[in-house]
Amino acid sequence: MKPSATRRRGFTLLETVIAIGVLAVLLTGFMVVFTPAADGIRKSINTEHADRLASALEQELVNVRPKQTPTTITNGFSKAFEWIKNSNNATDAILVYQYRGKISSFRDDGTPVPEPSLADKLPGKDYIVVPVVRRTTDTTIDTKLTEDLAAIEGAVYIVKCTQLRYNGTSLIKGTPGTIADPKTGASIASADLYPATTLSFVAEFHMTPIRSASYFSGATFTTDFANLRNPVFTRHLSIRR
Repeated sequence: MKPSATRRRGFTLLETVIAIGVLAVLLTGFMVVFTPAADGIRKSINTEHADRLASALEQELVNVRPKQTPTTITNGFSKAFEWIKNSNNATDAILVYQYRGKISSFRDDGTPVPEPSLADKLPGKDYIVVPVVRRTTDTTIDTKLTEDLAAIEGAVYIVKCTQLRYNGTSLIKGTPGTIADPKTGASIASADLYPATTLSFVAEFHMTPIRSASYFSGATFTTDFANLRNPVFTRHLSIRR
């Protein structure tokens, strides 16, 4: 008697459809749970990055570097006063960005020498990513901006600053391009005449569309600067004497 062959049974069309349906339900549930978590992680990273740039701005405003211009800048408060007051002009624009800097090599203004090449370089060993703040009218920016952009990490931001004044109940934005007495609202011409010990301001960070050094000294930049409307993020900051 011939033995019967073992019969192999595959999946039917109905079973395949059911399996696909179950898989779709599982994937949908996974996305519902995972997507908000991923968005939260991205938001956290963006917030950390924004805080780092804002902190760099706050520190730079009171740091008088060699060859700082104009010569009326004699201390940290006078620098902050000058930069905040004129930051709404394209010719005095404040730029904030991050670049790769060599760990053990520094320039005359105290910033790390940029590391443009990543070949055979390790982060933390050969270079670190550092935030830097520069102004387009500074004499230190002429070649340093070009050097920095060759090692740029991420975007370049334009920062517009406006004084915050207390109106009796809350802080309100003052007039861009003007620093006023925080109590009376009278315009103050220089840092020496500012009557308070604290200068509060709002910093609006706008992302630039181009990261070329020539862009920041051209007519296109002036036009783009005048049309800046919605900042990527803002921070309320204060400078003390």
